[in-house]
Amino acid sequence: MDEKDYFWKTKKRPPKTKPRAKPLPKAKDTYLEAEEEFEQALNVLGIKYEKKFQFKSTKHWRFDFHLIEHRILVEISGGPWSGGRRGKLANKAWSMDRYDHAAEMGFTVVRLESANRYKIDEFGPLQIEAQFASQWLKNLKRESLNGPNQTIPANGSD
Repeated sequence: MDEKDYFWKTKKRPPKTKPRAKPLPKAKDTYLEAEEEFEQALNVLGIKYEKKFQFKSTKHWRFDFHLIEHRILVEISGGPWSGGRRGKLANKAWSMDRYDHAAEMGFTVVRLESANRYKIDEFGPLQIEAQFASQWLKNLKRESLNGPNQTIPANGSD
């Protein structure tokens, strides 16, 4: 059908076939390696998890992993959807707002730093280097197996 005939019959223009001017972002190699190692450690230790967890249905906020038994949200820095903040304060505030909402809902947020050099943000979530993630998971598993100390104190106070 001719383009003009199509328009006069449907009152719509045909869809454009021009490709996107800007390609979609791709994940960095350090991010992919950190994600793969973290997922492998979770599988070895038998910790139940969800990938690409969206904790609030009204927002497009996602975390890389949700450790179900512990209510911990894990984010690996350098994800493909982050696009890099490049020092933009508005984007950083948006990210911190996401962490605040997660804390209000009872989640603990942990950020794995996949880059070799990173700046520790004292006001943000707990930050762990990606190479120490498996050790952190082992300690987390050990704590959950031992359970919290539920003994009554000797002095009789609560």
